[in-house]
Amino acid sequence: MNFTKDPHSHACPIEAVITHVDWLLTVDFEEKKIAGRGSYQIQHQNASEIILDVKGLVIEKVELEPQSSTPVFWLSEPDSILGQGLHIPLEAQTKRVHISFSSTQDSAALQWLSPEQTAGKTDPFLFTQSQAILARTWLPCQDSPGIRFTYTAKVTVPTHLLPLMSAQNPQEKNSSGTYHFIMERPMPSYLLSLAVGDLQFKPLGERCGVYAEPSIIEAAAQEFLDTENMLEAAETLYGPYLWGRYDLLVLPPSFPFGGMENPMLTFATPTIITGDKSLTSLVAHELAHSWSGNLVTNATWNDFWLNEGFTVYFERRIMEALYGEDYAHMLHVLGYHDLLQTLEELKHTPEDTHLKLQLENRDPDEGLTEIAYEKGNLFLCHLEALLGRVRFDAFVTQYFNTYQFKCIDTASFVSILENELINGNSALRDQINYEAFIFQPGIPAGVAVPSSQRFHQVETQVQLWQQGTAPAELETEAWSTHEILYFLKKMPNTLSTAQLQELDAAFGFTASTNAEIQAAWLQLAIAHQYAPAFPALQAFLLRVGRRKFVLPLYKALLATEAGTQMAREIYQQAKPGYHAVTFSSVDALLAKS
Repeated sequence: MNFTKDPHSHACPIEAVITHVDWLLTVDFEEKKIAGRGSYQIQHQNASEIILDVKGLVIEKVELEPQSSTPVFWLSEPDSILGQGLHIPLEAQTKRVHISFSSTQDSAALQWLSPEQTAGKTDPFLFTQSQAILARTWLPCQDSPGIRFTYTAKVTVPTHLLPLMSAQNPQEKNSSGTYHFIMERPMPSYLLSLAVGDLQFKPLGERCGVYAEPSIIEAAAQEFLDTENMLEAAETLYGPYLWGRYDLLVLPPSFPFGGMENPMLTFATPTIITGDKSLTSLVAHELAHSWSGNLVTNATWNDFWLNEGFTVYFERRIMEALYGEDYAHMLHVLGYHDLLQTLEELKHTPEDTHLKLQLENRDPDEGLTEIAYEKGNLFLCHLEALLGRVRFDAFVTQYFNTYQFKCIDTASFVSILENELINGNSALRDQINYEAFIFQPGIPAGVAVPSSQRFHQVETQVQLWQQGTAPAELETEAWSTHEILYFLKKMPNTLSTAQLQELDAAFGFTASTNAEIQAAWLQLAIAHQYAPAFPALQAFLLRVGRRKFVLPLYKALLATEAGTQMAREIYQQAKPGYHAVTFSSVDALLAKS
C-alpha cells in the first residue's frame, strides 16, 4: 500500500503499520478516566520500531508478541500540536504489540458531562471527538487519515448506561455493563468514537435507527424519519452502502460540530431538531460521508477538500432527489454566501483559500473552513456543468468504486482528472481550470454563481418590507428555514431598534427554538446593539457548544469594546460546558482581542 507523508502524525507507516486492534476499555466516570489495553496487529519488514501517536495519555506498559524481552519504549519530546511519538522497538518476528494506557485530564477528545449538562439531568455522559488529530488523546494509534485498520473493543461502563462506538452497536442495555464491538471495515483513526450515557434506541427503517436520551428520543425519531429514504437515494446516485447499518446518535448540545460521520453511527447535534425536518440536510451530509470520506479518504489534512467538497456536493444531490431542485438550489446559494464570507475573513491569508492546503506546523483544525466545503462543492458543480450530469455521475461512481477503503491525495486526484476526464483535451483542461480552483486563492473567474427562484421571491418580500409593508403582511407563511435565513442575510446594513423590534414581534426571532434562525438573528442583534436579545444571546452561548454558532457570535461581540466585555463575562461561565474543539477556538479569538 502507498502512503503519503503526513505532517500531522509521528507514524512511519511505510516501515511499520497497524492493520487491526483489539481494545479493552473501562470507562470510569468518578475518576473521569478511560483505562485501556490495546493489542495491535502490525505489518512490517524487519523494521527496527513502530511509532504511534499519543497526547495526554499515560503509557503504563508495552509488550511484544511473540514475547521475548520487554521492550524499552520511549516518547519523543512533546509538541503542542502533535503530542508525542510512542517509539516501540520491534523484533523480526513481532506480529503484535500490546499497550496498556489510561487517559488524563489533558485528553482533549473526551468530554465528560455532568448530569446537569444532559437532556435528562439525571446521569452523566461521555463522548469523544477524534477529528482531526484528537484520537491520539484517548488511545494510542497511528493518527493519520492515510492509515486504515479494523478493530474490536470490549467496553465496560456503569450498568445503568449504554456505550456506543463507530462499529456494530447494541440496541439496549444489558445487566453486566460490558459490551462487545466489531468494525470489520478498515477505517482511519479520526473516525474512532465512543459515547456513553442513558440512551435509548428507536428504529427508523430496516438499516437505520436513532439513539438519544429518553426525554428526546421521540422528537429525534420524528425529525429523522426520512433517513432510510436518504440512504436509498444515496445508493441510487453512487452505488451500494458498504457499512451495514446507518444509525444516528443525538448528543448533548455541547457537541462541537453539527455532525460527525463516525462509521455506522453519525454523531449529531440536538440543534438540528426543529420539529419540521428543515435542518436534516446535515443528516444527508453525514450520510454522504459514508462514501466521500469514510470510503475514499483524504490522505492528509492538507487534502481535506477531497472529503468535504465531495460530501457537500453529494449531500445536495440527495436533498434534490428527495425534495426537488428548488430546495437544493437554496442550499447551494446559502453555501455560496458562506464561502464569500469566509473568503473575506481569510483575505489576509489568501493561501488558506486554496483547496490544497499547507497546514504543516499548524493545527489541522485551521483547515476546517468553508473553503474545503463550499469551494470544493463549487468546483464539483463546475465539473458537472462542463461534463453534463450523466458523464459526471459516472465519473464519481467509478471514483468511489476504484478507491473504496483507500486514501487519496490531491496530486492523485489531479492525475485522475487528467487521465479519465481531460484525456489530452486541452480545451477541456482550460475550461476546467483545476489549477485555479485547487492551487490558487479565491474563486476563479467565469464560474457560474448559484441562484434560487425561491430566494428571488424572498428578495421581493425584503423590498416590500423596506418600502413600508408591515412584516405580518409579507408572504412568508410557506417559508422554510432556508428562506428565513436568506431573509435575514438580505437585511440592510443599518437597522434601527424600531425595525428590529418590528421584525422580532412579527417572527419571534429572539425566542426562536430553531438554532440556525436564532443564531443568525443574534448576530444581527449584536451588530445593531439590540439589547432585548442579549439575555437570549447569553442563554444560547451557555447552552450550545456547536462551533459553527459559537465562533461567529463571539467574533461579533469582540468587534466593540462593550461587546468584548460581554463576551469575556459570558465565556467565563460557558467555557466549562464547551468541548476542547470549541473552547480552544474561542481562546484563540479572545487572545487576539
